[in-house]
Amino acid sequence: MRKTPLHEAHVALGAKMVWFEGWDMPIQYTTIIDEHLAVRKHAGAFDVSHMGAFVIRGEDAGALINHLSTNDVASAPLGKCVYTHMLNDGGKILDDTIITVLGKDEFFMVPNAATAQKMRKWIEEHLRGQELKDESLEIAKIAVQGPAAKDVVGQLTSFDLSNLRRFWGGFLRMDKVPSDGRPSSTVLLKGRDMLNGSGGGAPAFVSRTGYTGEDGFEIFCDSANAVQLWDAILEKGRSFGLKPIGLGARDTLRLEKALLLSGTDFDGNQSSLQTGPQWVIDWDHDFIGKEIMVGQRASGKYDKLVCMMCEGRGIPRHGYAIGSGGDKLGIVTSGTMSPLLRKGIAMGYVPLSMSKQGTRVDIEVRETVVPAEIVKPPFVK
Repeated sequence: MRKTPLHEAHVALGAKMVWFEGWDMPIQYTTIIDEHLAVRKHAGAFDVSHMGAFVIRGEDAGALINHLSTNDVASAPLGKCVYTHMLNDGGKILDDTIITVLGKDEFFMVPNAATAQKMRKWIEEHLRGQELKDESLEIAKIAVQGPAAKDVVGQLTSFDLSNLRRFWGGFLRMDKVPSDGRPSSTVLLKGRDMLNGSGGGAPAFVSRTGYTGEDGFEIFCDSANAVQLWDAILEKGRSFGLKPIGLGARDTLRLEKALLLSGTDFDGNQSSLQTGPQWVIDWDHDFIGKEIMVGQRASGKYDKLVCMMCEGRGIPRHGYAIGSGGDKLGIVTSGTMSPLLRKGIAMGYVPLSMSKQGTRVDIEVRETVVPAEIVKPPFVK
């Protein structure tokens, strides 16, 4: 198993470590519910260094990115972070990802941990003189999420984070954290103009993004600076109620906000039309898989991912059957007991004709049939 630069820090904090997509990762430090509620009410720090980090650059890199992406990334302004899908030739999702515009013909992409190697190969197959630099192991990634996230990250940098809007990013110095002052050797960070001047502090790329549905930031720094930044976040965030958060709460947090989980809510057999959200597809530009989805949309014969709120007792889980009137409609892809709502919530696929909000379905929870209603996402507003 691979270990992130923060592995020993997690062990020292008493985290329960588990295998996750080839990485030894913390699933929880205390309890999933405790950590979940800390993020919803205050703030939490996540080690997401298992995620990928690609810099794609070169002449016509924007055209390349758009050819591979369901969304129009190339038209976005400098610093904009764009959520998009990449499809195979059959119109099925290979990965969902956030791509940030770093400059003319230069982009930063963060693939999922399980798909990083596959996505590197897929993109390299479509390069036409452009360069893909995989810095997944050289770049550490720390997310700070929650209502107090801005206050916590503000303790690390002199930059006024009010100037960094949701789904925008920029290069900052963590100049409130002691650093050895060594310049970065990574393509992502080397030689960048920092928004808060040329003083000391570790260089980082910071985006106002995350995977919890809360306000938050993702900090991309050299792996050598990860422990120092992590320790500073925990220390300076303590007074704001911040706690370290494991993968367990990360999953329940994203599900309350109906955010997709790669390999679970899509597994290589679904298109973006089936998963949504609707705005992930820009139909006005050409991209791999578009024609397939145009035909799929015209036929209306496909299953749609929906959100379901349980009305009875029982916790829906991945693989449980969804039915109506004794007929099986589909299966649950993601399910849990919402720590905030204290109700069972789930996502799963049903025929398009059965996907309207307000439709009543049944979920087979072990040997019990639990009634549920299809609701508008997200579960937690």
